[in-house]
Amino acid sequence: MNKPMSSEPEVLAESAAVRVRLAKPCARLSLRARGDLAPLEAALGLSLPGKIGERCTGGELEALRLGPDEWMLHLPEGTVEGVLSSCAGVYETLPHSLVDVSGREVTFQIDGARATELLTLGMARDPESIAVGEGRRTNFDGVTVTIWRDADSAYRMDVWHSFAPHVLHLLETGCRELAAEAV
Repeated sequence: MNKPMSSEPEVLAESAAVRVRLAKPCARLSLRARGDLAPLEAALGLSLPGKIGERCTGGELEALRLGPDEWMLHLPEGTVEGVLSSCAGVYETLPHSLVDVSGREVTFQIDGARATELLTLGMARDPESIAVGEGRRTNFDGVTVTIWRDADSAYRMDVWHSFAPHVLHLLETGCRELAAEAV
C-alpha cells in the first residue's frame, strides 16, 4: 500500500464486479472473560454473543465472538474510556481483560456482485460458510484477519496495519483479475 491510510473512507480498488474501500476508523476493544457474564453485559449494555462467529449490537457497540472466551468489540471513536470505565466497575466480581486495540488494525470494506469470489483468492475458509450477520477470524494468504459479513455481497475485513499493504495488494490484484474476466 503506497498511500497513507486516511480517516475518510476511500476507494482503494474497484472494478464493475467488486469494490474495496478503506473503512472509517473505529475504536476496537479485545475482551476476554469467563463465567457469569451478566455483570459485564450490563456494563456494556448488550448481551454478548454465545456462539463463536455470532455478532450482536447494543446501541453503537458491536460485538463478535471469536473464541470460547474472546470477543472483538467495535465502537465509535471517543467512547472507549467510558466503556473501559464501566467495565472496570465489575472487575472485582468478574475478572476479565478488556484492552484497547484501536490502533492495531484497519478495516477494508469489500462489496459488489463478486465480493465473495474476491475473498476466495486468498482465504482459507469458504466465505459462503459465514452467514450474513456473522463473522470469523480466518487467514487470508497466511495473514490472520477477521471477516464480518454484513450482506450477501458485503464484507468487512479487519487486518493488522503491518499486513495491510500485503493484503491490499492481493485484493487489488484480484479486482483486476475479476475485471479482466468480464472483458
